[in-house]
Amino acid sequence: MSAPSVEVRLVKAGATKIRYPAELLGNDGTHLAVRAPWAAPGVRDFGFVRFEPGDVFTEHYWRDRWYSVKEVRTGDGTLKGWYCDITRPAVLAEEAGELSVEDLDLDLWVSADGREILRLDEDEFEESGLAARDPEAAEQAVRALDELERLARAGRFTQLFGV
Repeated sequence: MSAPSVEVRLVKAGATKIRYPAELLGNDGTHLAVRAPWAAPGVRDFGFVRFEPGDVFTEHYWRDRWYSVKEVRTGDGTLKGWYCDITRPAVLAEEAGELSVEDLDLDLWVSADGREILRLDEDEFEESGLAARDPEAAEQAVRALDELERLARAGRFTQLFGV
């Protein structure tokens, strides 16, 4: 028997950035976990990590947290690290089988050994104008990024988000 599936939809600035099918691993009403192969075409080289065909993402979403955490592994299971998106809380439309999250531009990368912790796209966040449009959401976003960085620096990612 195969696991149920959902379609993950990432929205940015009001438009769908990407959507892809994922296997639903768990849903406790607040936390959802899904697994999906790298969904974008080709290779995305960030300089500090490459996402490429064959990579597998185990993704954690929450209905009450302002972030998602994606554990990234190669096709053979080698851990690359965790890519974290700062988002509004996830929304699951069960009848449609769609998990939606709104990307708020801030990101965090944590390498597999935990030595490299990078805050990303802070310039994009500033340029987005979210602080002027929705100061409460902007504050939640910065708070979420700070929380994830604290967890990473405390070495808690494997314990909390490892599979």
